[in-house]
Amino acid sequence: MAVDEWLLETAKAPVLRVYQWRGEWATLGYFGDLGPARDTLPGVSWVRRWTGGGVVDHRADWTYSVVAPSGEALAGWRGAQSYRRIHEALVVALQDEQRGVHLSAGEAQTGATMCFDNPVNHDLVAADGRKLAGAGQRRTRHGLLHQGSVAAVCTEAGSRQRAVSLAAGLATAWEMRDFQIPQARITELVRERYANDAWTWRR
Repeated sequence: MAVDEWLLETAKAPVLRVYQWRGEWATLGYFGDLGPARDTLPGVSWVRRWTGGGVVDHRADWTYSVVAPSGEALAGWRGAQSYRRIHEALVVALQDEQRGVHLSAGEAQTGATMCFDNPVNHDLVAADGRKLAGAGQRRTRHGLLHQGSVAAVCTEAGSRQRAVSLAAGLATAWEMRDFQIPQARITELVRERYANDAWTWRR
């Protein structure tokens, strides 16, 4: 979470980041209530996202983030438009693995706290109607942060292929890069937000 926020602060070009979770974790959307969430998923560690959306169980998912700096077209679009654009690319990236995956029209929306029990408009659903992918977004003066989750684990090679396919669907040209993450800034963000009980329990 801290690295995503740092990328939004500093990125000069769009970034697609794919990462895994160590241990048993779940995340809570910015406006969520931790009390009921803990009852739904007991025994996991929790962190509150800077983006919206519901509760996401990261024990069996594929997690990615898209950062679009201010000035990029994606950052200037309305929420529904940018959400749909990213998820359209994700549909293509997943088609070889998930036959029949498509965008939801929101007709099966439930209002449930758990992200994958509530397929909202432009989420991804499988052929059998199960929600397969959702996301939350945040916009600041720096640009757009889109944090997404796919409820389908894969191998390391499969993860790389998904990332390559998604990047190709979002950009005409791209390159893989390793980032030099400033540990001091990450430690500061973790202390102020993501490991801070006041942040985690806030309403």
